[in-house]
Amino acid sequence: MNKKRDLFSLGLAIIILILLNFVGSFVFHRFDLTSEKRYTLSDATKKILGQLNDVVYVKVYLEGEFPAGFKRLRDETKEMLDEFRAYSNDNIEYQFINPTINTDKTQLNEIYKQLGNKGLQPINLEVKEEKGTTQQTIFPGAIVSYKGHEMSWQLLKTQMMQSSEGQLNNSIQALEYEFASCLRNLMTVIKPKVGFVEGHGELDTLALNDIKNSLGGFYLLKRVKINGQLKALDGLNAIIIAKPDSAFSEKDKFIIDQFVMNGGKVIWAVDPLYTSIDSLQRSGATIALPYDLKLDDLFFKYGVRINQNLIIDLQSSAIPVNKAFRGQPPRFELMPWLFAPLIMPTSSHPIVKNLDVIKVEFASSMDTVEAKGIKKTILLQSSRGAKTLIAPVRVDLRMVNLKPDENQFRDSYRPVAVLLEGKFESVFKNRVPPQIAHDSTIAYKSNGVDNKMIVISDGDIIRNEVQYSAHKPYPLGYDIYTKQTYGNKNFILNCVNYLCDDSGLIGVRSRELTLRLLDKKKIKMERVQWQIVNTILPLLALLLFGVIHHILRKRKYAS
Repeated sequence: MNKKRDLFSLGLAIIILILLNFVGSFVFHRFDLTSEKRYTLSDATKKILGQLNDVVYVKVYLEGEFPAGFKRLRDETKEMLDEFRAYSNDNIEYQFINPTINTDKTQLNEIYKQLGNKGLQPINLEVKEEKGTTQQTIFPGAIVSYKGHEMSWQLLKTQMMQSSEGQLNNSIQALEYEFASCLRNLMTVIKPKVGFVEGHGELDTLALNDIKNSLGGFYLLKRVKINGQLKALDGLNAIIIAKPDSAFSEKDKFIIDQFVMNGGKVIWAVDPLYTSIDSLQRSGATIALPYDLKLDDLFFKYGVRINQNLIIDLQSSAIPVNKAFRGQPPRFELMPWLFAPLIMPTSSHPIVKNLDVIKVEFASSMDTVEAKGIKKTILLQSSRGAKTLIAPVRVDLRMVNLKPDENQFRDSYRPVAVLLEGKFESVFKNRVPPQIAHDSTIAYKSNGVDNKMIVISDGDIIRNEVQYSAHKPYPLGYDIYTKQTYGNKNFILNCVNYLCDDSGLIGVRSRELTLRLLDKKKIKMERVQWQIVNTILPLLALLLFGVIHHILRKRKYAS
């Protein structure tokens, strides 16, 4: 009787398992039991994966012997790729590679060069461990290939003033967005069109070289001279106005305004004051005077006001200053230059979340003003220890020799970059004559569609340094004095991506993963205790279970 019952139970279990597997072959679902749903892909990512019609090959250069933190990054990357593969009908294939396995220096240097040419660079980091610090050379990146095209994917996101654990956690947070962005860009057939406006003294091609090269893989770029032509901006998805130095005519303002009313995106990087760098280098001092760009009414109507002042900040970059006495050989030292604030993004907005420090120079403060239906988000602001100087401002290199009075730096957290979103109202509303307002060829709009723009009160934020004598541009964000690379490039790229991205993918950058770190001091103090608990306690529990089980069986069969 018992035998028949056991056989029936076994058969029923087998049938249930077969049915579950059969149903599972038609119904796909994955369970994410983490509190922050770290393994749940966004709808935008799933949509991109569903559109794959060929295999994506991913070569991840994060294999080898390295500290536990980077092993965690490797493991999280593998788990994320497995998750992507599950939603892509197995169209994701990956391989983890150790690029440093070759001990021959010549071949190793050649490998480094090849990967560098593809956009990946080795990173030498100091990793804190219990016994001290170790130097590790790693290649925290990947090459993603799809239909004969490939892109680099940097896994590790470095940040100034951030612990190694924090950098690793932020890198893990960014995995989904970064990889999904690679896929989207590789899959995009028709690229959005972005125009760099010229004709008002904007930055030249060399000064915009790096950002144009970086955007060129994702967007079709062109330089545009409006020159009063109504259709000058037709076909463009977005325009960038980078550090103009002369006035905009009413016709050009009208054309830009109507571009905005019809959904065109704009990034304004504007200096309200003119600071002569030539005078500063030649005589050691200059006077910063207001430009007359004639854009104040336009900005005010859209929701911001750029003030005619300069921000000086205790949190700043440095410049070399000759500290030698007269007649002695030059002896340069790096001294804080308060006119070049270093901005640490603190907003959780996806444009700036987890970005590295951003350098601005001769930046001005901004105020948000009332604009019906417009949402304002401050993306960048000065530090707590900031001060604004009202124009005209004397800029003098001798300031580096003076110790600033911190009590005077109380103009804290002054905005220098603001995102505006909503339905903008035309600055020319109730100002255009009827013949223009009703002309079908002009198609004037007094109120716009849902739109967004970014206003930055610093033109240098988008400018890369240039050695004009050698016709040599430097990377955007690279400081030729401190040799530090700041996060300017990623900030501008994120701005353009946010404005032009209709998929909603950039919202994934807002995802927050909780950093759960062990207390190292407590580990050191209680190491032996927890080793005993984790080794002896399970054995004692198993022994106790065996004894109880033996006693119960003895009682059962003895009766």
